[in-house]
Amino acid sequence: MSLAAVVRKDVHDSLRSGLFIATTLLFVLVAGFWAVIQHVPPMYSNSDVPTSTLALLNSMGQPMAFFVPLLGLGISYDAIARERDSGSIKLALGLPNSRRDFVLGKFIGRCAVLSVAILSGYSVVAVIALSTYESFAAVKFVLYSVLTVFYGAVYVAIGIGFSSVMRSQYAAFFGAAGLYVFFQLGWDVVTAVLQTITVGYVPPESGAPPWLIVVHALNPTAAVGYATRAIIPAFDEIMSYPVSASFYPPKWAGFAILAAWLVLSLGYGYHRFQSTDIL
Repeated sequence: MSLAAVVRKDVHDSLRSGLFIATTLLFVLVAGFWAVIQHVPPMYSNSDVPTSTLALLNSMGQPMAFFVPLLGLGISYDAIARERDSGSIKLALGLPNSRRDFVLGKFIGRCAVLSVAILSGYSVVAVIALSTYESFAAVKFVLYSVLTVFYGAVYVAIGIGFSSVMRSQYAAFFGAAGLYVFFQLGWDVVTAVLQTITVGYVPPESGAPPWLIVVHALNPTAAVGYATRAIIPAFDEIMSYPVSASFYPPKWAGFAILAAWLVLSLGYGYHRFQSTDIL
């Protein structure tokens, strides 16, 4: 019962957040915009995949790349830090709630709210596709939607793990902003610097060394690209490959990397929270 109580309270508090509502509406608008214009980027090989399917996948990919991490971190960065900052965590743990229930309940509750935001945006895409596209790849749509929810859950776990070490809500906010920039931009900068140091500014024709490709793939944002191509091979047609590489991680590795981020982040958060003297 205690776990369910934590989940219910967390869902209620998250849905009342003005920032969450604004971000969700923006996600819906962006997803709908890309679906309406039916944009298909230049392909790097000839494809027999219907244009409508490529447009659908690309319409879902644009908001996924930028807004899912933003939503995931945005609704989880203060999951523990805010309650510690306000002192309400003492009341929560004074009830028959274990610390494990508290952390797990926060994760489940925020994931539930995130799923609402993602599925709201993708529902708009589905309606537009059904109404205006020549064909609608329903199976691919469902698979990609499920993967997007999983991807968002990874960032929720990262945010909760991070929130467990923050003493104030403000510190958690700026820290989460830094995490978002790092995963979206900083990781690529680090990879580029490592590439420049080890193989030069322009990689050799044989491609970047395998270890460097693995470093790049360990970013959750890069890992979800591998996972996407594992479940929807047609997505290869709209992915750019500006540099040939001598080694590519298997596409299923994307799922393993995402799962590792989720489990390790939650485990870290629980370990820190369990060992912290709050009362």
